This record gives sequence, structure tokens and C-alpha cells, in this order.
Amino acid sequence: MITTLTAHPSLDRTVVLTGPLERGAVLRVASSGVQAAGKGVNISRAAVSAGLATVAVLPAEPDDAFVRELVAAGVDCVPVAGGGPIRVNLTLTEPDGTTTKLNASAEPATPDLLTGLAKAVLDQADGGWVVLAGSLPPGTPDRWYADLAAALRRTPARVAVDTSDAPLRALVDALESGAPHLIKPNTEELASVTGADPAVLESDPVAAAHAAQVLVDRGLDAVLATLGGAGAVLVTRDGAWHASPPPTTVVSTVGAGDCSLFGYLLGDQRGLPADQRLALAVAYGSAAAALPGTTIPTPAQVHPALVPVTQLDIAGGITS
Repeated sequence: MITTLTAHPSLDRTVVLTGPLERGAVLRVASSGVQAAGKGVNISRAAVSAGLATVAVLPAEPDDAFVRELVAAGVDCVPVAGGGPIRVNLTLTEPDGTTTKLNASAEPATPDLLTGLAKAVLDQADGGWVVLAGSLPPGTPDRWYADLAAALRRTPARVAVDTSDAPLRALVDALESGAPHLIKPNTEELASVTGADPAVLESDPVAAAHAAQVLVDRGLDAVLATLGGAGAVLVTRDGAWHASPPPTTVVSTVGAGDCSLFGYLLGDQRGLPADQRLALAVAYGSAAAALPGTTIPTPAQVHPALVPVTQLDIAGGITS
């Protein structure tokens, strides 16, 4: 079972261009589409596709078209009223896979809305994974994820967090008082909370693993760090591994990180060892990157057997 919280959901409008993006030019569109999205929503969609039970908690009116779309797609939703209209994000995708995102913000969150979202998540936390994912709406305290993760640690659930900027820094600042079980930063996010150079982390899996180990030493069970085209690194209390992506023609990177996190959680639900969980994570992320917009790959499109995984000896700084 995977429960997701998307506190700042969006309608993702994707526009696929016929040529490179040129500022100030008149451009032609090859295709376009709109999909109910957000990091947690994307993970719940992936769970439905893989036949895994999921519940998506989000701020929306029960009869909102956003909720109706998710329910029609098989996603069990727990909408919490009071969030105002769902924001609309715009993604521009060029033929070579380069993606430009224009993200809007929702209306400021009220204390009642935040209380309702937290209660809804805690009510669902009777086992399995709870995923706190994405940015927070305006007006939300930076510590909100950190406080919710600490509260969830008092339940039977395991907690994963995928966020950035101030909420991520607040979460890391509070690791000693209530760490989640797992976080999934990209290189920029991992660098922002460890003081490392993001360019170095993306080009050197051992450096990325060292940075992730700092956070594991402070209370996390695991860090799944995505490295863009270099794959991903997994660091747990038992070791560290690097996985390289299979050959992939990138169409859109939107949602690839969300699918990577889902792949890891799916591997965990299947009882796979760490290296195989990492392979499944990278396979899911690569499959998503090969699809347009925020399209979620089906299990048939995911090929973990094509993902090479290497165990890292971060104590010695070499791979084995």
C-alpha cells in the first residue's frame, strides 16, 4: 500500500514543440495535452498501473474535475476541501528532450486546510509507505513536512519524502528529532543540504554517495539520489550502490524522478534487495523519460534487467 500526499497539485499542460525553443519567436506545436499531476499524484498513477494499492491525499473539492480524472484512472482519492482552484503548470518539450517548466502557485494554504491534510494522511497511515511529495503551497510553514514526518514516525507507516528548497532544508535540520525513512533528492537538492558541488555529484557517483551517507548518518534509513543521465545512487545503513540507466531516447524528463521513487517503493513492496530496488528505480525513471509529458510507464515498458548496478566502497572511494 502506498499513500501519497500532494499538497500542491497541478494540472500539467504539456506542449511538444516541432523545433528548438526560441525566445520571442513564433513556434509550431506538434502536440499538446493536459493531465492531473503533482509528484504524489504521479506516484499513485504509477502504483495503479503496476496493480499496487494506493490512496492519494490532496487539496481539492470532492467533485472537482481533477479528482474525477484521477478516480476514472483508478486512483482512490481523499480530497480535502478548502484549497481553492488547482494551479496550472506549463511544460515545453523540445525534440531533443530538453524540457522547460513554468510552474504556477496555488492560493495560500489556510491553517484549516493544512490541519485537514495532515489528519487525512495520518488516518491512512496504518502500514505500507506514506509519500510526502512536491512543493508546498504559499503560506505553508517550511517545517510542515518535517513535523508531519515526525508525527508519521509514531505510526506503523514508513515515510518517504521528495521535496526541495526550504521544506527540504527544514526536514534535514530536523532529522535528529524525527527523520523519515527515505528521501529522494536530485543532485541540486542533495548539494543544497550537504554543501557539495552539484556538478561534482552528478558526474561522480562516489561523491554523491558520500554526500548521501552524511544524511544516513544523521538518522535516515536510506537516500535515493537521482543523478540525471548518470542514473542514481542508493545509500542505506547497509551499503551504497550506483545504477546506470539503459540506453534511452529522452522525450520528456517531467515525472521521471517521481517514477524513480515509485520504482524503489515497488521493489521494496516486493521484498527485493537494495541493488534490485535501485535497478527498478532507474528502470522506471528511464522509461518515464522516454515518454511524452507526464506519461507514466506501464510495467511492460520497464526493464530493470538492462540496468547495471555497481556496489560502491565509499570508505575507500572506489567501486567494486
